[in-house]
Amino acid sequence: MLTSIEGKSVLVTGASKGIGKGIARVFAKAGGKVLVVSRNGDEAEAAAEEMRAAGGVASGFSADVSDLASMEAAAAAAGERHGGLDMLCANAGIFPSAKIEDMDVAEWDGLMATNLKGAFISVKACLPLLKGSECGRIVLTSSITGPITGFPGWTHYGASKAGQLGFMRTAAMEVAKYGITINAVLPGNIETEGLAELGQDYKDGMAASIPLGKLGQVEDIGYAALFLASKEAGFITGTTIVVDGGQIIPESLEALQEA
Repeated sequence: MLTSIEGKSVLVTGASKGIGKGIARVFAKAGGKVLVVSRNGDEAEAAAEEMRAAGGVASGFSADVSDLASMEAAAAAAGERHGGLDMLCANAGIFPSAKIEDMDVAEWDGLMATNLKGAFISVKACLPLLKGSECGRIVLTSSITGPITGFPGWTHYGASKAGQLGFMRTAAMEVAKYGITINAVLPGNIETEGLAELGQDYKDGMAASIPLGKLGQVEDIGYAALFLASKEAGFITGTTIVVDGGQIIPESLEALQEA
């Protein structure tokens, strides 16, 4: 059993829906005091209200991860509301689809501003408060797409997620002197609102390519993040956990059929 995070201050970005909301729910259920951060303040507060209704401690805050002043305000809010900051889950990300021939530079830059620059800004903004924690933890939400696999239409997304890991490895050395760890969770195909928009055929096809035969749930990513943020994971830094139901294992669908 992991040491309780009861009373720990947690900031989760992109937490009003999808994987971020799942992470925030898991941390709130485990006893953390969660600041639910989203660009949409109403959605952030609505998600926080759901967590409070379930017995957790949570509140919403509107911030844009691509803007340093905005994220500094979010970090300050976590400090003021919860007496400091112990854990950052830098989850905010977008995944519009566009193939290279059709993508314009603005689309590339916009995604990088949220996914890659946003991870840097979130860490930078929260670092002063994390340095004051007895067990500062940073968990990034990367992806199997980019670091391990590829998918047409997501060159910009894959590049951003691979870039997060390059950032993480050097950041791990820089923050270690403060007793802070930084790691990443690499989700496979997780059932979210965004995935639903891609259609049932896409979901069915993805489930068929996963050895466990189903899509992951947002809480699956939350549990992995909770472990990386735990006291027991204190000697783990600069590394990744793949949470994909075995999706990256088979060479082909035929390999799964042979199994």
